[in-house]
Order: sequence, then C-alpha cells, then structure tokens
Amino acid sequence: MSEYRSNLTNPQGKTIPVIIRRDKRLKKTLRWAPEPDGSILVRVPLRYPKRQFKGLLRDVETQLAKQKKKSKGRTEAGLQTRAEEINRQYFRGGLSWEAIRWVDNMSTRLGSCTSGGSTDGHIRISAKIKDWPDWVVDYVIAHELAHRKHPRHGKIFWDYMHAHFPRTEEARGFIKGVGYALGKKGKED
Repeated sequence: MSEYRSNLTNPQGKTIPVIIRRDKRLKKTLRWAPEPDGSILVRVPLRYPKRQFKGLLRDVETQLAKQKKKSKGRTEAGLQTRAEEINRQYFRGGLSWEAIRWVDNMSTRLGSCTSGGSTDGHIRISAKIKDWPDWVVDYVIAHELAHRKHPRHGKIFWDYMHAHFPRTEEARGFIKGVGYALGKKGKED
C-alpha cells in the first residue's frame, strides 16, 4: 500500500500530520480517524486519484471544524467537569475527548465512546445511572475515557483500567448485581 503525507490545520490553528493510505479493502468510500500520536490516518480506495488528495484534505479539515462546533453544543458542563476531574485524578490528565453528555436512549449499555469519523471522541453516558453511587458513575465515565487510549476491550484495556481506576472490579460487581436484580445482563459500554 502506498502512502502520501501532508498536514492540515485543526480549528485551534494547530498543524496536524496526515497520512493518506491506499487500502485495497475499500471500494468506494474512504475512512479517516485520529491516531494515538495525534496524526490523522485517511484510508482511501486503491484506485482513488492522487489529484483529489488536496480536496480530500480540505474535506477532512472542514469535518474537524464541524465536529468541534457540534461537540461544544453537546457537552454538558457538569458532566464535563466531572470527566476532567476523573481524567486528572486517575489518568494524570492524559486523555482527551470532544464531548460528553447524558443520554436517555441507551437500553442496555451504560456508556459509549466513538472512535474515528466525524463524531470521534464523543462520549455518551446513560441517564439511567445518574442516581447510582458516585464511585460507580465515576467508573463508567473512566471506562469510556479509557477507550480514548484503548478503543477495544481486551487484556491491554483491562490492565489499563485496573492500573488507573482502583475500584474497577468493585464497580463491575455492582453493575453485574444491578443487572441480576433486574433480570438482565447489563453491558458496560
């Protein structure tokens, strides 16, 4: 696969490295997502014309600006403050996200965090848990924040959670207990 490197400017005026990579698995659509190092990886179909790369970069830049504007309107101040404190206390301020909000439409999940695309970094927390003990709600928030570093569940994710949030297993036990009492298997995200 061939790569093309360039830069674009985010809404704050910061230069972001961009890697455009041809991907033989893609046929018509393209995909982009931020990488852990702060760059953006754009995957395009194998036959995507190189002459269209500049327009593609402008489109990604426009989407970043829209995403930032949209996330400001979606973030709820109290939840944002709480997430910032959890990030400071447990993750040494090393995680970032675009928006965090309470939602009423989650039937089984307690939270979700998007990774990639125009809603990258949007965290949603189920409003059903607002009255749960603070330390359990903090765990759910921390869990979703941790997905910014490790998007998928697996040994690395759980090792990271256990290392940074000391009450992980206790909170998971609480969540399983609530699910059992309701006759449901609750999902953490």
